[in-house]
Amino acid sequence: MELDLRGGVRAAPVPGDTPRERQALRFAPDPRARDADPHHVARSARENEEDGLDSALVTQSSSWPDPWIVATWALAATSRLRIAVAHRIGVTAPTAAARSLATLDRLSGGRAAAHVIVGSSDVDVARDGDTLPKAHRYRRAAEYLDVFHRALAEEKDFTFEGEFYTLRGARSGLRPEPRGELVSFGGSSPEGLELAARYAEVYAIAPMPLTATRLRVAEIRAVAARHGRSLRIWRPVGLVLAPTDEQARAKARRIADDAVRLSTAARSSRWTEAVQLDRDRERGRSVPGTGPAEITAYIRRALAAAFVGSPRTVADRIDWLRTAGIGIVQLDASVETEEDRSLRRELVTLLRTGRTHGRRGW
Repeated sequence: MELDLRGGVRAAPVPGDTPRERQALRFAPDPRARDADPHHVARSARENEEDGLDSALVTQSSSWPDPWIVATWALAATSRLRIAVAHRIGVTAPTAAARSLATLDRLSGGRAAAHVIVGSSDVDVARDGDTLPKAHRYRRAAEYLDVFHRALAEEKDFTFEGEFYTLRGARSGLRPEPRGELVSFGGSSPEGLELAARYAEVYAIAPMPLTATRLRVAEIRAVAARHGRSLRIWRPVGLVLAPTDEQARAKARRIADDAVRLSTAARSSRWTEAVQLDRDRERGRSVPGTGPAEITAYIRRALAAAFVGSPRTVADRIDWLRTAGIGIVQLDASVETEEDRSLRRELVTLLRTGRTHGRRGW
C-alpha cells in the first residue's frame, strides 16, 4: 500500500529564539498566541513540497489565525502539495464552510480538503461561543455534515429542517473538483467513528501502540463496512531524527530538558493556557493549577510517543504502521536546520522506495 506522506503548515514559527529552542518547544503545549507570518507559511509549504511530502495539515484553535486563509496562502505558494484544512463544526454555518472549501479547491486546482473536527476541549470551543456539551456537539455534527455534503454536491435548491439547522432554498454556485478524498474526520468516540463512516473518506486516529493500532483499524473497517464504505486511516507520528539511533536518543533527552526548562520558566503561563492542557484537564489527565508539573508531564508524554532514531530505524517503524492498515502518515518533524530537512528527505526517500531493513521490530 502506497503511503500518503503528510506534513504541516503553521501560520507562524514555533516559539523560540534559536533553532535549538524551536526544536525543543515543538514538543511543548502550543501557546494560545500565534502570529500570521506570510513568509513562514509560504516557505514551509514549499519545503513540504520540495521534500517530497504529498500533503500538509493546517491546524485550528479558537485563538489562532484563520486556517482557511492560511491554507490559501500555502496553496498559492505551491503547485503540487495538497492542503487539509482543520475545520471545527460550530464556528460557521455548514453552507458557508462548504463554499469556502469549494472555492479553495477550485482556486488551487483540486488540492484542498477539509479535516472536520468536533472540538476536543469544552473550554476551547466555548471561546468561540459554542457552549454545547460534547454529546450534543456530535448530534449537531451529523446534521452539519449532511448539509455540508449536500451543499458541495447538489445543483438545485434544497431545504433542510433539523434540530440545529434550518435552511430554505440553499444552493452553492460552485462545487469542488470530483475526487476520492475531500473530507476527513477526527473524533475518537464511537459517535465520531460513526460520523466518519457515513460522511468522510479519511479517518484520523491518535498515536497508540502497534497492537492497539491494529485493533482500532479493524474496528474502523468494520464500522465503515456496515455503511457500505471504506476509509483511509491517518495517523500522526512525532519524530526525533538524527544520523544514528544513539544520536537521536541523545537529542531526545536534550529536547526534553530544553523544552521543560524553556516552558516552565518565568513566563510559564504562556504554556499553561494551551488548549492541549485544557483537554488534558477535562479528561482527568492533568490537575488544574499545577503549572510546571502539567507542562512537564505533557512534554514527557509527547516524547514518549515519538519515533526516535535514524531515518532508517524510523522508516522501519512506520512500515509497521503501513502493514497495520495506516494509509496516511503525518510526519511531525522539526525542520529548523538544514540537517533537519536532510533527515526528513532521507526518511521520505526510504518510505517511497521501501528500502527498510525488513521490519526489525517495533
